Amino acid sequence: MQVITQGIQALIVLIGLSIPIIVIAVIYYIKKRFEHRQIMAAIEKGTPLSELKPARKTGPAWIKSITAGIALLLMSLPFLYIFLGPLIHSGYTEEGRLVPFGILFAIGLAFFIRGLLLRKAQKQLSISDRSKNNPE
Repeated sequence: MQVITQGIQALIVLIGLSIPIIVIAVIYYIKKRFEHRQIMAAIEKGTPLSELKPARKTGPAWIKSITAGIALLLMSLPFLYIFLGPLIHSGYTEEGRLVPFGILFAIGLAFFIRGLLLRKAQKQLSISDRSKNNPE
């Protein structure tokens, strides 16, 4: 009987955690459906699509890459502490337990390095654009 009770409790927790994800997915679906209807109505009327919604102003890509890299690097640290801590204290080493840390750390490091390279490239492009616009 205790196993059934634990199963029901686990099911309730899973349902509770999945409800926000389902709500977000439904809202996203309804929003995309509305946008599609709006575009189809504009096409039927002959309205240019550029008038429907203004272009999004986005920041530089390097900022997003560095932010994602730092976030993933920080997310990998708890895995290192959770999995490596007990292994050090027990003297038992099992490399397979460090896989989540390694994956998150490698992806985070790749995003961080990509952001730094994009930032450097953007600076070089802006310097070359300035020199082309202001020939002396």
